[in-house]
Amino acid sequence: MSLSLLSPSSFSSLPPGQVLGGFHVGAASPPAVAWPLQHLPTPVLDGGEALRECWLLPDGAPVLTGEHEGVVWRRSGDLLFGVIDVPEAGVVPEAGRSALQQAAFDIYARIFRLLDAQGLPHLWRLWNYMADINGEADGLERYRQFNIGRGDAFEAGARSVVGRVPAACALGVASGPLTVAFLAGPTPIVPVENPRQVSAFLYPDRYGPRSPTFSRAALVHPPGQEILFVSGTASIVGHETVHRGDVRAQTAESLDNIAAVLAQASLNSRSGAFALGDLGYRAYVRHPADLATVREVVAQRLGDAPVTYVLADVCRSDLLVEIEGQCVR
Repeated sequence: MSLSLLSPSSFSSLPPGQVLGGFHVGAASPPAVAWPLQHLPTPVLDGGEALRECWLLPDGAPVLTGEHEGVVWRRSGDLLFGVIDVPEAGVVPEAGRSALQQAAFDIYARIFRLLDAQGLPHLWRLWNYMADINGEADGLERYRQFNIGRGDAFEAGARSVVGRVPAACALGVASGPLTVAFLAGPTPIVPVENPRQVSAFLYPDRYGPRSPTFSRAALVHPPGQEILFVSGTASIVGHETVHRGDVRAQTAESLDNIAAVLAQASLNSRSGAFALGDLGYRAYVRHPADLATVREVVAQRLGDAPVTYVLADVCRSDLLVEIEGQCVR
């Protein structure tokens, strides 16, 4: 069951049965579709009103679509893509939890229950977006609240919070629900870490009561394929932000980190080494005025590799840019 990633000009041009799931990035609401679609309500910075991405299945692949506790999902063979949105305003937190912490816990608990019911226990990649990620409420930064809820759900679902954890990103937008999209399969990932960085799940407690739960990258192997997912990557060396206030240097450092991740991934690849130009990328830029600088640095390093630039806040307030990518072989 092979997958491919496509950026169509419109969703209406796609055969509905051939789409496993996808993404719509843009301020305007997306059209109704018959498959799981994550909407990220934030501007695309490099032209065009929206970014559309779809995971496509081969012609004639069987699909099963459903809804489970608010998770809209579609399965084909042993691959499952799902999306869940939870507005915080409707969340009633348990004692000692904020609304965002409770929402994160509930979302991940529902995802794990779905995957267990489907017999596909392994998360491969997650896309997390929330409003006001760097804001403080209930005495704690909202991203740190999210990490507590996510980590608690991993443990409650009998999942490890260190080592073999999925690739992921977590970004902030101006408004909207906590939205999580995910891709899961029957086999565990091959985790990839970065020798230039402390693993995120081992961060010291200065970054919050619970460390983030993700690998720097993940290799996964649908039948006959290899896919590399590079998590959101920023200007962090060791566990500390570097080049504060310098978006040019932060962009270069982010790409240095991705290059280091690719070198490690290449050691475990079944399909050959990975180079920077082999991936497709999404770059999250905090300030629109920085776009030209970020694009210049990216073009110098990535050449003709496809990159989409999106307005978003990075998980640390001193980080100005974050870059993620994937390679499908």
